[in-house]
Amino acid sequence: MNDDLTAASAVHRRAFVKMLAGAALISTTSIFVRYAHVGPTVSAFYRLAFGGAMLLVLLVVRGELKHFGLRDVYWLVLPALAFAVDLSMWHRSIYYIGPGVATLIGNFQVFVMALAGVVFYRERLGWRFAVGLALAILGLWLIVGRGWAALTADYRLGVLLGVLTGVAYAIYMLTQRRAQLHRPALTPQLALCGVSLMCAAMLAAAVVVEGEGFAIPDGQSWAALLALAFFGQVLGWVLISQAMPVLPASLVGLLLLLQPALAFVLDVILFARPTVLTDWIGLALSLFGIFVASQRGRG
Repeated sequence: MNDDLTAASAVHRRAFVKMLAGAALISTTSIFVRYAHVGPTVSAFYRLAFGGAMLLVLLVVRGELKHFGLRDVYWLVLPALAFAVDLSMWHRSIYYIGPGVATLIGNFQVFVMALAGVVFYRERLGWRFAVGLALAILGLWLIVGRGWAALTADYRLGVLLGVLTGVAYAIYMLTQRRAQLHRPALTPQLALCGVSLMCAAMLAAAVVVEGEGFAIPDGQSWAALLALAFFGQVLGWVLISQAMPVLPASLVGLLLLLQPALAFVLDVILFARPTVLTDWIGLALSLFGIFVASQRGRG
């Protein structure tokens, strides 16, 4: 019995470390977008093209690719389209308002997911959701709302794109969940690889339509785009997908908040984002609100 408890505790600790590391890694993605000297759609394309190729190699080595078929492609078209829209808007938001706030606003997808649950699955929203939403909106107002009239048009557009990013990401999550329910053999790694490569193809078409080029101008851009793909699209999500089934849902929600929190801190440190006390209070309120809302109906 003691051996079983010790083994279970060790599994839980490993999962905790994986989740913590995964959340920290994906928090760096917006930073790498800023370091790459390419346009937002181009950086999104390379994130998915490089990341998809890396995942493809991993699946081939593991012998898991044989489980992927044409019917899986059919089920992943809509998630790939939603993810392409999500990244295209999010990368633009990063350029306009910075990595920290763009990442924070994108995490408001929690509220979109909850509302979708009401519409499509007749779920009930309790007091946790209402309190969480109120806290998150108050926190966001403290960061960007108080001086809204003095903000530039680009900054306001960046905030709007951040909100739309959350909507698109919620659609991606819901459609991918639906795909995996209909295709049980579609593991998280297979789904992520399929979505990444399909999404890369869609974004390549968008790059051409926008009149952008695919050239990577310098060594810093190469390093940033490869890191964006490896840490953000591959390693971070592989670690998270391995840890999620082991940990309690409340702990998963809490650890995932490391992503927007760390992105905000890195924005301040690396890009000298000007902040005042109310910005940090707003960040804390928004993160706490997102966490509270994500715990609705749990215990």
